[in-house]
Amino acid sequence: MKRRNEIQTHLREVQDRISASAQTAGRNSKDITLIVVTKKFPISDIEILKGLGVNDFAENRDGEAAPKASAISGTWHFQGQIQSNKLKSICSWARVIHSLDDARHWEIIEKTAMHPLQIFLQVNLDGATSRGGVNADSLYPLAVAVERSTTHSLAGLMAIAPLETETEMAFSQLAAIQVDFLKEFPKARALSAGMSGDYEIAISYGATHIRIGSAILGSR
Repeated sequence: MKRRNEIQTHLREVQDRISASAQTAGRNSKDITLIVVTKKFPISDIEILKGLGVNDFAENRDGEAAPKASAISGTWHFQGQIQSNKLKSICSWARVIHSLDDARHWEIIEKTAMHPLQIFLQVNLDGATSRGGVNADSLYPLAVAVERSTTHSLAGLMAIAPLETETEMAFSQLAAIQVDFLKEFPKARALSAGMSGDYEIAISYGATHIRIGSAILGSR
């Protein structure tokens, strides 16, 4: 009961801050999807979240995610850096992939996914490769390839604010990239951005999907 109360309190705090941030930005909070990142937390915590009305969960690692997704129904999101040898399994439990940044990985998804997926293309905002993301030259060709799919859908863009860059500057850059992107891919309007430390800023720059872990479940 103590753990449930703790999670419920933190969840309500985040939901209230989402609503306030959306209102400040002149947006409707109903247009923002809260995804709870459950990596390194037990299935019992996910059961609590499910009981509190949460239906969107995210994981970074296939080995941890697969048994959780099997145990708890919901919309499961994969948000980590993709490894080719894990993709077949990822496609078996995930319904949304937030981190596609390689045409070779897209080819594997097309061949192995047995159900429709929503695909976000991860944009690199600083040129570093450590956190993943496609560069500007490769973004549009990859988007064209995904958009051509008759099974899967191009949801939009995703990015992680670089540690070395001011957060507001990073999300401003992402918003500008999205403006140009939508001229070519007007249906791919979703924007996956913002985590526990910066989701309010991300909302102010148009994030439609935010990925929150520690602010709800605590430190790992």
